[in-house]
Amino acid sequence: MIAIRSALRSLPSLSLSAEQFTTLHSAKEFKSTLLDKIRTATQRIYISALYLEQDEAGIEVFDALYAAKQNNPNLDVQICVDWHRAQRGLFGAEKSDGNAGMYRDYAEKHEHSIPVYGVPVRGREVFGVLHLKGFVIDDTVIYSGASLNNVYLHHKDKYRLDRYHLIDHSELSDSFVQYIKKDLIDHPAVCELSKQGVPATKNIKGQIRQLRSSLANSYYQFQNESISSDALSITPLVGVGKRRNHLNHAIVQLLKAATQEIVICTPYFNFPKPVAKEIKKAIRRGVEVKIIVGDKTANDFYVAPDQEFHTAGGLPYLYEMNLRRYAKINEAHLASRKLSLFIWKHEKNSFHLKGIWVDKKQVMLTGNNLNPRAWSLDLENGLYINDPKGELEGQFQLELDNVLEHSTLICTYKQLEKQESYPDEVQKLLKKITRIKADSILKKLL
Repeated sequence: MIAIRSALRSLPSLSLSAEQFTTLHSAKEFKSTLLDKIRTATQRIYISALYLEQDEAGIEVFDALYAAKQNNPNLDVQICVDWHRAQRGLFGAEKSDGNAGMYRDYAEKHEHSIPVYGVPVRGREVFGVLHLKGFVIDDTVIYSGASLNNVYLHHKDKYRLDRYHLIDHSELSDSFVQYIKKDLIDHPAVCELSKQGVPATKNIKGQIRQLRSSLANSYYQFQNESISSDALSITPLVGVGKRRNHLNHAIVQLLKAATQEIVICTPYFNFPKPVAKEIKKAIRRGVEVKIIVGDKTANDFYVAPDQEFHTAGGLPYLYEMNLRRYAKINEAHLASRKLSLFIWKHEKNSFHLKGIWVDKKQVMLTGNNLNPRAWSLDLENGLYINDPKGELEGQFQLELDNVLEHSTLICTYKQLEKQESYPDEVQKLLKKITRIKADSILKKLL
């Protein structure tokens, strides 16, 4: 255990004070803070998100970015989104140019345009996307797993709950900006979607393969600081693929280091094997493990009974089936409270939290869903925080309390719905998947 702790402490890190760190607790607070920061920006705005949507909230953010740029043409504004997601419509919607059409329209209508870059992590969306998170505004990093649209920003009557943290830290901000510039924007595979003449994916296949290879060897660059073992510190991490993935390695080491308690949030219950293995080992050595997941109705792929069903609507049921099997296998641990499963549900809202808390002293902020897809396909990042004195414990505990307010403890697998009681169209889909033996393949992609 000492060796594991030293492995985490040997990570290059930046010193952090509690005053530099702020936790937000709602999507509305995240939206208002983001807009305020954009309006008052003086030097730079760098955004990395899965998507910036062409809906009311997305347009409100885009309008704020363009207003800031027109008022201050020297303001350095750069946006990175996923290449594939930006050029298609929503699941179940009519075929369209996606959000890229909005990016081009805005660029053509304004004197000072804002480049929006599409990052193709893989040649096809199903095999990997840009899941790199973070908004840098001047010397502040706003870190969240949220993308930018109505539900993530609670624009109307529904919200998608995520985690939201502000870190006022110039060196951390610089490292995020440098990564976006050097490892993403400067690469030939990364094209500006806000201009005409965007190449077809098939025409840049070679560049995409080169990008994937270079990302596998990329990392956040910053001047490592000499920090005492009892001081608060932060380490930015990035990774893609199974090999040489610094983020995955740190997550495994973090779980190994637990001696008292592990709390994990994930919206999609389908742990990769290394994570599942370390959780099992932690329970065996007496660590209390708490896992918080969203109810299937709180999944962003959930299709309500009064809406037209599409294939992606089967995903929440697949995740619930995984959870029910897991709960059944671990029934004894649930009874002894060595393992606690919580299901989050709040009205018609959805759940997108992810992250790990260990012994109230170490925290991983990340957009990583802790599933096989995140583990081996998507480009992910995270912030590892070492807090030996518990200087941020109050903030993190309040954050957890807010999540648990709408969470139900699962005492037995029987509390989770059986497959036989699912809607007919869902049952037909699941039977078809099982019949063609596609379930094992799907688990690697979900």
